Amino acid sequence: MIRKIIHIDEEKCNGCGACVTACHEGAIGLVNGKAKLLRDDYCDGFGDCLPGCPTGAITFTEREAAAYDEQAVLENKQKKAAAAQAAPAQPAASAFHGCPGSRMHQFHREEAAAPAAAAPGNQPSQLAQWPCQIKLVPVNAPYFAGAKLLVAADCTAYAYANVHQEFMRGKVTLIGCPKLDDVDYSEKLTQILRQNDIKSVTVLRMEVPCCGGLERAVVTALQNSGKMIPWQVVTFSVDGKILDR
Repeated sequence: MIRKIIHIDEEKCNGCGACVTACHEGAIGLVNGKAKLLRDDYCDGFGDCLPGCPTGAITFTEREAAAYDEQAVLENKQKKAAAAQAAPAQPAASAFHGCPGSRMHQFHREEAAAPAAAAPGNQPSQLAQWPCQIKLVPVNAPYFAGAKLLVAADCTAYAYANVHQEFMRGKVTLIGCPKLDDVDYSEKLTQILRQNDIKSVTVLRMEVPCCGGLERAVVTALQNSGKMIPWQVVTFSVDGKILDR
């Protein structure tokens, strides 16, 4: 029969395993480090796996496919549950499967002002979540709800010493470099802005031309999102001075 079913682009897949966890029917698994649709009849076509994919590797397609078999899915779940009960007890672990570097974490930082007398080496991190790379972050991560978004070029944290306390504090931080990643971030950022309640956007960039690609991606995403979100750009010189804000 011709029906709607998911399609996985192996070129875009980074093997993070987020879709495996999101698929309650067990239709997706990791094969040789890539997500793969294991059985057509396990896929209900609802697309619960789509929002969890950080690289946009999963889309819908219409093709010849076996009909969704709810009974087969139920039997497979029961089989897995029975196998888990029979297996020796294992230390508690997360349900996440895939690359550990892509596993989502949310950190709850103290909102109180940082102690003025704290030594520079003792300043606490203000990173609110993991991953923080634009390419890896899930579009619908829970930490985006009501978030103030900081989109920063990779080099800014090295050029400006107080990035954590002055800019990252109280924000969700996404980092990237168009020159190194060689991708257009605007599509991913547009999805994040459209699908979440983002309160504001701050862009941190260096004065070098390649950082203009990051700023343009944010501007494009803001325009494409259809939302009126306040935003600003802060530019640093290569020797760590704020040139414009």
